[in-house]
Amino acid sequence: MKKLIDVYVYRMNSGTPEFLLLLRSKNKIYANQWRMVGGKVQQGETYWEAALREVKEELNIVPDEFWVIPSVNTFYEAKTDQLHSIPAFAASFPADAPIELDEEHTEYRWVTVDQIESMIAWPEQKRLILLTKHILEHNQILPEWRIELS
Repeated sequence: MKKLIDVYVYRMNSGTPEFLLLLRSKNKIYANQWRMVGGKVQQGETYWEAALREVKEELNIVPDEFWVIPSVNTFYEAKTDQLHSIPAFAASFPADAPIELDEEHTEYRWVTVDQIESMIAWPEQKRLILLTKHILEHNQILPEWRIELS
């Protein structure tokens, strides 16, 4: 069974989080869908190590802050008959951080939660973005959720 991760990349703009959405390439799984950073855990990696690696690979940047979102993206995939429970992570960047997309994506946009309804199709991804916004706006990132980047 494949192990997957999701990373919700954000930046703060006047106290309001904006989330980075990536448009998937037409020749990749989830073609032409707006999504967050995501990927598979490789042999010998922890979930958080895979999440950090995927951010670096897909955006060519290292986050300022990296933490576990205290929830999971859960869905059933009929094609493989698998129930997925995907750990979710959050990664922050400065407002002016340069983004360099890999070949998996053709475009990116910084969006507010008001814009996700029309861009994100997956209900669990919408829920996790809203949860992340709530945590950020209420300054509720617990120390146990933070992952130190050295």
